Amino acid sequence: MTPLPSADQVWQALAQLPDPEIPVVNVVEMGIVRDVRVEGGKAVVIMTPTFSGCPALHVIREGLEQAVRGLGFAEVEVRTVLFPPWSTDCIAPEARAKLERYGIAPPRPTGKMGLIELELEPVRCPRCGSLDTTVKNTFGPTLCKSIYVCNACREPFESFKTL
Repeated sequence: MTPLPSADQVWQALAQLPDPEIPVVNVVEMGIVRDVRVEGGKAVVIMTPTFSGCPALHVIREGLEQAVRGLGFAEVEVRTVLFPPWSTDCIAPEARAKLERYGIAPPRPTGKMGLIELELEPVRCPRCGSLDTTVKNTFGPTLCKSIYVCNACREPFESFKTL
C-alpha cells in the first residue's frame, strides 16, 4: 500500500491551480486556501472565497478537489468558511507582483484603520508607474476589479479593489 501524500504535498499541488479569473496567480497565493489537513485517508481543504457570491466559486471548488484527488486521495472534502472573511491582505506579496506584471494594479494593504475612506488614494499605473490615473468605471470585468486609465501613458488598465 502506497502512503498518502502529506499536507505539504497537498499545498504544493494546490499551488499549481490557477485562479480561474486571473490565471497568472494561483489559489494559494490569492489566500483562498486557508488550511489543508490529512485526516486518516481523507484530505480536507479549507477555503474562503474572495466574495461570497463569486461566480468562479464552483470552478475553484472543483479544481481544488480534482487537484487533491490527483494525488491519490479517494476521499476529499472542500469546506467553505466565511469567517474570518477574505480580504486583499490575504494576497501573497509574490501574487501582487505577478498582478502588476500582468497589467493589473494590485490592491494596497487595507491596514487596521477600520474607517471607510471617503477619498481614495491614487492607483499606480502598472505599465508606467504614474500615479496620475483616473477611474473610468468602478465595475470591471469581475466584481473585484475597477477600470482605470493612466493620464501619463494613456493606457487603460484594471485595478484590483482593496477589500
